[in-house]
Amino acid sequence: MSTDTQGRSLVLTAGEPAGIGPELCLAMADTEWAEKLVVVADADMLAERAEMLGLSIKFIAYDGRNVAQQGTLCVLNQPLASKAKCGALDTANAGSLLEGIRRAVDGCRSGEFLGLVTAPLQKSVINDSGIAFTGHTEYLAELTGSPKPVMLLIADQLRVALASTHLPLRDVADFLTTELITDVLQIMHNDLQKKFQIDNPAIIVCGLNPHAGEGGHLGTEDQEIIAPAIQQCIAAGMNVRGPLPADTAFTPAAGRADAVLAMFHDQGLPVIKYAGFGHAVNVTLGLPIIRTSVDHGTALDIAGKGIADTGSLIAAVQLAATLAKI
Repeated sequence: MSTDTQGRSLVLTAGEPAGIGPELCLAMADTEWAEKLVVVADADMLAERAEMLGLSIKFIAYDGRNVAQQGTLCVLNQPLASKAKCGALDTANAGSLLEGIRRAVDGCRSGEFLGLVTAPLQKSVINDSGIAFTGHTEYLAELTGSPKPVMLLIADQLRVALASTHLPLRDVADFLTTELITDVLQIMHNDLQKKFQIDNPAIIVCGLNPHAGEGGHLGTEDQEIIAPAIQQCIAAGMNVRGPLPADTAFTPAAGRADAVLAMFHDQGLPVIKYAGFGHAVNVTLGLPIIRTSVDHGTALDIAGKGIADTGSLIAAVQLAATLAKI
């Protein structure tokens, strides 16, 4: 399990310094994954947080090699502009956080790292700093020149992707097009084959409206937008079916599927979080790199208390290692 050579490690960004991300990263030192991770963070901030939590961790400065082992962390130092305080957001640090992600992505693209795992960011503080920021997914797409990133959430055997992500509900229907849904399904199909090694992935597609539109009586988007996309994918040889009513698409009655495509954020995420909150993983499809993340936010209210649940980050690291074959 040694990762003492370049290109055999995952890179982990510590997320919002006022939140629980840094302490989740610190907790990785006590796991077998320590030797597989290079943590991008302010090294002084990590040391101060470890002292606050009473953790005895040896920090190793990253110099192009990961020579960490259990009980240590290899840190790629990304200094913050302002001293971090638990629970206190600071717009001064927004630029540094984004630069850390950029460094991690560059490392993945060059082969320096085999994949990226991200702790949660606080979108609001980045926007408040004057930098337009929709989320990790969209920023990673921008950095890698990927035109259509797809958010996939995984809990055990359940995989749920989203056709739209961080949009107000009133904008979703106008956002969805046959071309977009076709593209998302193609990305899902390709990445389920290439990254997850599923030869002929079966994908269920949710309808947008209650009862998938009830034959047009509860909205026409299911018939006019979603169904044609499904037909195009079937014609291209993909194993896709729907649109199915969202209230049955996740039940055994819908039949076996390798993944489900939900039309909007709160159609898919409540299901995945009910099924596996605390150990679910967020994966970004459609990128030229492997990227996984936790299924939760920054939890500012419990930052620095040492009670944050590490389950989702451990699952995210495990999945990234599996996808990267390390």
